[in-house]
Amino acid sequence: MKAAIVKSFKEPLVVEETLKPEISYNEVLVRITACGVCHTDLHAAHGDWPVKPKLPLIPGHEGVGVIEQVGPGVTHLKVGDRVGIPWLYTACGHCEYCLTGRETLCHDQLNSGYSVDGGYAEYCKADANYVVKVPENLSSVEAAPIFCAGVTTYKALKVSKAKPGEWVSIFGIGGLGHVAIQYAKAMGLKVVAVDTGNEKLELAKSLGADLVINPIDEDAGEWIHREVGGVHGSICTAVSKQAFGQSYRSVRRGGVCVAVGLPPEEMSIPIFDTVLNGVEVVGSIVGTRKDLQEALQFAAEGKVKTIVEVRPLEDINEVFDDMIHGKINGRVVLSFE
Repeated sequence: MKAAIVKSFKEPLVVEETLKPEISYNEVLVRITACGVCHTDLHAAHGDWPVKPKLPLIPGHEGVGVIEQVGPGVTHLKVGDRVGIPWLYTACGHCEYCLTGRETLCHDQLNSGYSVDGGYAEYCKADANYVVKVPENLSSVEAAPIFCAGVTTYKALKVSKAKPGEWVSIFGIGGLGHVAIQYAKAMGLKVVAVDTGNEKLELAKSLGADLVINPIDEDAGEWIHREVGGVHGSICTAVSKQAFGQSYRSVRRGGVCVAVGLPPEEMSIPIFDTVLNGVEVVGSIVGTRKDLQEALQFAAEGKVKTIVEVRPLEDINEVFDDMIHGKINGRVVLSFE
């Protein structure tokens, strides 16, 4: 099969023929038809994070395709089913986190395109218990980004505890943020979009954002308090320490600041203000299988639609370069069809 492989950190991926995966008990073999490209894939290819991915590595955790082979022990899936393989490749299933619906916190989890090979390939094997079926009326290209960008922002909005009619701020209108706006509006929330690019702010308006602010022009946190009295929930998808600071300052008393982006710096939080104002600061990492089913349903109903640029697998190094230089609007999806 053809695959894009990381052989050394910070080196271009090599697109070449490699062996098709062999499945065993409770696994399925998926013929990949589309795979989204996430900033996490770039971090994996560069070895940026403290816990390094395996090498050699086939990245990709937004892979969607058709099951071609079902291993022993699999009874709920069949050949021909269309499924996606998310970031949470598998978890132990019996720790306190798995048993309380917090499987993404499992210490023994494996992650697609990081600790196991992912979807930048014509075929990918998967744990049958952790793949999620794709609704029939959603194309593979449309569905792929929901398996990370979609479910991550949807879960973050749930974590914010914001209720219909309340305000949320979304910092960073990129691959995640532009989807977050759509989920927020579909959930009945009012949205303030924040980004340093005026083109991104125009996009935010077209997607339904009620207010927009460029933090280069004015401190977004202070501006949001003047305009709406602060937000009930703030979602920071931007990879910027400054964005996280303004995201925190945009929250009203009793509100929730949700950290999603992963900048390398530390986040400074004023203890006095946090205590006095009863503000919560919460980290949110992707979503569970149930979150993913819900996120896909929003997309299947046409309430959320990722802006997608389709590229062939052979373009992956160019895609990474465009990502580094901020040239991508929405999400790139690698198509194998």
